[in-house]
Amino acid sequence: MSEITADDVRQVAKLARLELDDAEVEKYREQLGHILGYIGKLSEVDVSGVEPMAHVGDLTNAWRPDEPGPTLTVDQALQNAPDEQSPFFGVPKVLGEGPGA
Repeated sequence: MSEITADDVRQVAKLARLELDDAEVEKYREQLGHILGYIGKLSEVDVSGVEPMAHVGDLTNAWRPDEPGPTLTVDQALQNAPDEQSPFFGVPKVLGEGPGA
C-alpha cells in the first residue's frame, strides 16, 4: 500500500469540510497511515469457509405487531417547537435559496 500524502489528507478534509493547519495535516496523515496499515493486515487473514454475517452477534429481527397506540395531541406535539405555525412545525426554507437554485 502506498504512503498517505499530505495532499490525500487535505482532500479528505476538503470533502469533510474541515479546515486543517499543517500540524493537523501531519498528525492525521500518520494516523490514517496506521489505520490503513491495519486494514491491510486484516485483508491478509484467510476467511475462506467463513460465512458472511450482517452482525457480529447472533441477532435476529424482533418484529412486533403493527398496532396503533396512544399518540400526542397537536398541542402536545407542538409544545416545545421552536417555531410553531399551528397545526404545523415551522422550519426554515431549504430549497430555492442560494447558488444553484
